[in-house]
Amino acid sequence: MDNFDVVIVGSGHGGAQAAIALRQAGHEGSIAMLSRDRTPPYERPPLSKEYLGGDKPLERILIRPETFWPERGVTLRLGTNVAEVDAAAHTITTGTGEIIGYRKLIWAGGGDARRLSCPGGECEGVHTVRQRSDVDALRAELAAGARNAVVIGGGYIGLEAASALRKQGCAVTVLEVQPRLLGRVAGETLSAFFLDEHRRQGVDVRLGTAVERLETANGRITAVVTDTGETIPAEIAIVGIGIVAAVGPLIAAGASGSNGVDVDEFCRTTLDDIYAIGDCAAHANSYAQGAVIRLESVQNAHDMASVVARGIMGDAEPYEALPWFWSNQYDLKLQTAGLSLGHDAEVIRGVPDERSFSVVYLREGRVIALDCVNRTRDYAQGRKLVEARAQIAPELLADPAVDLKVML
Repeated sequence: MDNFDVVIVGSGHGGAQAAIALRQAGHEGSIAMLSRDRTPPYERPPLSKEYLGGDKPLERILIRPETFWPERGVTLRLGTNVAEVDAAAHTITTGTGEIIGYRKLIWAGGGDARRLSCPGGECEGVHTVRQRSDVDALRAELAAGARNAVVIGGGYIGLEAASALRKQGCAVTVLEVQPRLLGRVAGETLSAFFLDEHRRQGVDVRLGTAVERLETANGRITAVVTDTGETIPAEIAIVGIGIVAAVGPLIAAGASGSNGVDVDEFCRTTLDDIYAIGDCAAHANSYAQGAVIRLESVQNAHDMASVVARGIMGDAEPYEALPWFWSNQYDLKLQTAGLSLGHDAEVIRGVPDERSFSVVYLREGRVIALDCVNRTRDYAQGRKLVEARAQIAPELLADPAVDLKVML
């Protein structure tokens, strides 16, 4: 049985940063990183953006060069699935039956793309965008001539994929069951702006529309049938309807959790010597008024990894980081700071029709989040307002001639 001082499960941003942060903090013990993925650690956000669009090859989305990991004494076990965790024995069992011992375990397993549950949902030509292999399969179909696409889900993944497909000349229909795009993550102003933009770019967006079934021929998708009875021809479909946190072995081992796995302010699970970070870690977040949430972002994974590395090295500090996100669609760069959940007012800086504006979200008069479209200056300066929960007159926030940095 192999034994390691630290075993990291998952090779995304959280897992990779945990290994990097441990070495930077002076950790000299052995580190192993286990991953179901067969590719060395790489960035996930470009998958639905530049990688799908062919603008970035694999080499440009690797988190570090492939030689980095052995040079830092990090053992990569790629193509390895964790089937069981024995918290009492401090061991994990892989899908092939191999047992690996650990002193500390960092679970950075992320999540699995949620699948369609309707008839035909698992047929050929239906894709998700979660791993490099997912996008490689999609790109192969595009290279073979597929040009009619239906995107199911109007969140960031779906809209980014729609943008990338339109750039490649595909006819794209977006189906969103909610009454607006980005309904779970943004306010009405931003939703309306991106709806108009995608329609202007030739995307057929259907709101309040669910998928009834997929029609197939010889096991391959030919059309999507909606709950209104309409049949939309499709050679390919992309499903972007969220993820299911990949924490099954931890829950089976006795860890607390329902939506993901629960962690405390130091990213510790309820199991001794086991931490969880990133998309799968449910934590009380001060920017969500203390609600227990999962954050699916690079920032969250990166910052949690650093918290865990410090804790293992005896320099524990609680997790307290400003959430931030970004999305690239067409020539638009959206940058978000904070969480707009629970806002009771929106203030618009700039003119949406000019494709450069910001939305400042307020709750009880205090700034809680910003969405900045092609306004990097607002994003950089507005972060401080969110961190301070600044209380500023809406008319001042709305004046684009006044820098946000002078308002703090």
